[in-house]
Amino acid sequence: MSELIGFLIRHSKWFIFTFYVVISCMLLFKDDPYRQHVYITSAGRLASTAYKGANNVTSYFNLHHINEDLNRRNAQLQAEIESLREEIQDLHEMGFNDTLVPDSGVPHFEFIVAHVISNSIAHPYNYLTINKGTEDGVRPELGVIDQNGVVGIVSNTGPHSARVISLLNPHFRLSCKIKRSDYFGSLVWTGDSPTEASLEELPRHTVFKQGDTIVTSGYSAVFPAGLPVGVVLDEDTDKSSDFFTLRVGLFADFTRLGNVQIVINNHAEELRKLQAGEENDAKKNPFGQ
Repeated sequence: MSELIGFLIRHSKWFIFTFYVVISCMLLFKDDPYRQHVYITSAGRLASTAYKGANNVTSYFNLHHINEDLNRRNAQLQAEIESLREEIQDLHEMGFNDTLVPDSGVPHFEFIVAHVISNSIAHPYNYLTINKGTEDGVRPELGVIDQNGVVGIVSNTGPHSARVISLLNPHFRLSCKIKRSDYFGSLVWTGDSPTEASLEELPRHTVFKQGDTIVTSGYSAVFPAGLPVGVVLDEDTDKSSDFFTLRVGLFADFTRLGNVQIVINNHAEELRKLQAGEENDAKKNPFGQ
């Protein structure tokens, strides 16, 4: 108590000064409507500025939650797009096949939103780590994309994180095609630049032009067909081979990876069993007889 009294005594001049200022303001604005108007307007402006500042601070801290919600919605939209693509394909096939396969009710593709927690782009073999693992439904051999294009494929998983082989890794080869002509080849990173890759093994008669879009071919159980990958920059100069290579500018910006989506193909196991059966048949009858 003595400390409080001592504090009041030491700062008594300031308390008295503040008291007189308040009384003076009350007397100044009490009987003058114009001054009252100026006071109310100024106070309103000050309060408005304070509210705006507080709102900006609150909005900043809410950005994380807003971003997570947008990513979830983006994943849902991506799944709906893939579902619509399949329905359109089914409608095209109806003109050639009267027997329709009944819908199982299970979506072909689903997407899990994840965040990149580490990433490399300058090594000969690059990887990235995401903050989702087996407890979130992530498993090896699942594709990874972002809002711009293909990013990589899951290689190893833990309970709460996973390692992804980046597209900037020569061990990762991706089946791609030229969107407007459907000629396909293998996309591989040559190590020259994090913004470019090479589309190899294209037939010499492939029709293309600079600026054509490169998309996934859909010839695997990892990625759906038609996902954007990059754009044609130019071709190689070797004209003697029956195949040639295209330089491709990648859509995904690996220097700024943040949020990604893991692609779950619910029909992958069925496709793998069919492919394994075909391989076994080929081994038994190597000449197709």
